[in-house]
Amino acid sequence: MIRMEYSSKGEFVDQKTQIVVNREFEQPEFNTIESDEYVEIITSHVHLYYRKGKFSPSTLFIDVKNNYTPYGNRWIFGQKINTLKGTARTLDEIDGSVSLEEGIVSKDGYALLDDSKSFIFLDESDKIIPRNGSEIDQYFFAYGREYKKALKDFYHLTGETPLLPRYALGNWWSRFWNYSEVQYLELMNKFDKNEIPLSISVIDMDWHLTEIDSKYGSGWTGYTWNQELFPDPKRFLQLLHNRGLKITLNVHPASGIRAFESMYPAVAKKLNLNQELEEPAKFDIANTKFRETYFEDVHHPLEEDGVDFWWIDWQQGSVSESEGLDPLWLLNYYHYNDIQKEKGNDIILSRYAGPGSHRYPIGFSGDTITTWESLKFQPYFTATASNIGYSWWSHDIGGHMRGYFDEELSLRWAQFGVFSPINRLHSSKSEFSSKEPWIFSDSVFRIMAKYLRLRHTLIPYLYTMNVKTSEESLPLILPMYYEFPENEEAYLVPNEYYFGTELIVLPITEKIDPDIHLASEKIWLPEGEWFDIFSGKRYKGGSTLRIFRSLENIPVLAKAGAIIPMDSNAIGTKGDNLPKELTWQIYPGENNTFSLVEDSKGHRAITEVELDWLKREICITIKDTNNIIPKERKNRLTIYGVDYNSNHSDKGYNINHKNNSITISLDRKSSTKISLKDVEIVKNQDVKDEVFTILSEANISYDLKDTLWRKFNDEEDGLSLIAFLNELENKKLGQALFEFVYIENS
Repeated sequence: MIRMEYSSKGEFVDQKTQIVVNREFEQPEFNTIESDEYVEIITSHVHLYYRKGKFSPSTLFIDVKNNYTPYGNRWIFGQKINTLKGTARTLDEIDGSVSLEEGIVSKDGYALLDDSKSFIFLDESDKIIPRNGSEIDQYFFAYGREYKKALKDFYHLTGETPLLPRYALGNWWSRFWNYSEVQYLELMNKFDKNEIPLSISVIDMDWHLTEIDSKYGSGWTGYTWNQELFPDPKRFLQLLHNRGLKITLNVHPASGIRAFESMYPAVAKKLNLNQELEEPAKFDIANTKFRETYFEDVHHPLEEDGVDFWWIDWQQGSVSESEGLDPLWLLNYYHYNDIQKEKGNDIILSRYAGPGSHRYPIGFSGDTITTWESLKFQPYFTATASNIGYSWWSHDIGGHMRGYFDEELSLRWAQFGVFSPINRLHSSKSEFSSKEPWIFSDSVFRIMAKYLRLRHTLIPYLYTMNVKTSEESLPLILPMYYEFPENEEAYLVPNEYYFGTELIVLPITEKIDPDIHLASEKIWLPEGEWFDIFSGKRYKGGSTLRIFRSLENIPVLAKAGAIIPMDSNAIGTKGDNLPKELTWQIYPGENNTFSLVEDSKGHRAITEVELDWLKREICITIKDTNNIIPKERKNRLTIYGVDYNSNHSDKGYNINHKNNSITISLDRKSSTKISLKDVEIVKNQDVKDEVFTILSEANISYDLKDTLWRKFNDEEDGLSLIAFLNELENKKLGQALFEFVYIENS
């Protein structure tokens, strides 16, 4: 990484900026050649040439030392670099895709981060000033295809992603709707009755007064509870807390604090406003006096009543009264810092304001249109944001507005939400577009509820990945090319991504085919073996193929050796509490170690599970010096896709064998080594049974069904079967059946 800074006045920036907060790196090895007119910098990765004077295409260029482009890797100043993209400010009003800003990685091996226009922090007192507009301040990234290294240094330069509180990783309920206290609590009762866990209640804007005298303008901005709906707000918030829920309120701050607000007299007094004329407190977050009363007299009293964090819904662009200062960025910065002072490890929900925004999680992506096109874009959008270090996107799961009713679309969006960074169900103010699972058909309701429970089951795994994001610069979701940068196939599956270290996910974003009653996506399987966590089927890697699923599931594949800690009783574990029982899903075939991280009240516990597949041993080690793990904690380890010919018991554990898996139940918390003698991976089972089911339900002729079934049962005719499938007129049917040929031979 090379910083290139030019100032016609010779005034250079050493302070923190909007994007850059740390320039202290270890000194790399380099050589220089310098004369009165020229400077050259030579490293193992680049050779920079600079003819002294203002940066221009004729004075500055860099040769990058790799062979990723056929005609040489020279970057000339001012030249646009085609990166693997980053993210976008918002998905408001988007039906499908949107253009993305650039990221800091590219297939060509170099990228550029421009810090020329970001504002400057003068000192530690939060004083901020804009640039004068004439400087050039850029960072050249020349990491080849070492994408993880580039991202790690990007975080070192721009600041680490904060650790999220545990509760943020569960299901959020959000709806733009004018609930009353009674209606909202009845809704929460219904979630409990249906055993669908929630961790966060998002109360949209109708919590405050919206029907106001026209002399004050729009009711979009507000801070005074609507007591017709919520006669005792403090009681209402306490009742939600009693359920183990955290609470965020939506605010649109653009109109400031006006005379109808309950806190207006206190604000007006501090700002010397003319109360007789009902002079409003104009929104100006850059103004120190306004900011002080904005937090002390408006937000802090609401927090004291029970609001845990804020959803800052800024929709008024990037222009403020202070030229060059983006009000959205300032809102994120000041709100996040304020909530940290008040509550410690906490969050905001707000929109993306450019590179460096990862320091103020969580991101609200905006009001998408409810269509298949919007869903199809979101997995790519979410994974690609990691290329600019933005890891905690929160989408309106299910789509926000307009569009159309399609319960298959709603289900697929919910399945994607469970395997998203943040799972926040949301919808606009329509009688017909809500996302309560029970409003759908019985079959869709059952599946949606299963997935929402799964999200809370995954929280132990998700929290560990949250720690890795914050402390190891490894986002939860990464495009496939981060692990396989030299494989061209990794760049051709934009919706496929790593979900933590153990899983790859491919959301279904296509409708079910009416002839075969299955939906499909193109998947690339890296080398090795991969296990579908829902069906248990094993896939041999090193191929690209069409993969088919019913409404019941989406492709979620665990690598050989994967170790996934899960909460055995996700419905009963509330808020930031730690599970009383863990189920470890383990997949055979490779050695691996997983270190589960759990935090509580400022202390940390580590539970390490090591799988030595070659020795057929598992070792579990628990480090809990501050006794934060529940005393009754039990660990249950289940290894899938294996055969075992006997039961085994010990003073501390026993092994049971059932349905091609073995389960090890531990009744002690100390370190334990478990022998897995005579355990072997089993061949995929019941492939032909599933082929028979597909043929039985397919809308094709009986003659074709009989022919296909006969060929599948001809053990000597494998190549003929593949050729026959390839020539089928119904291509989707042929591809769906070929997947089972592939599985059978994996």
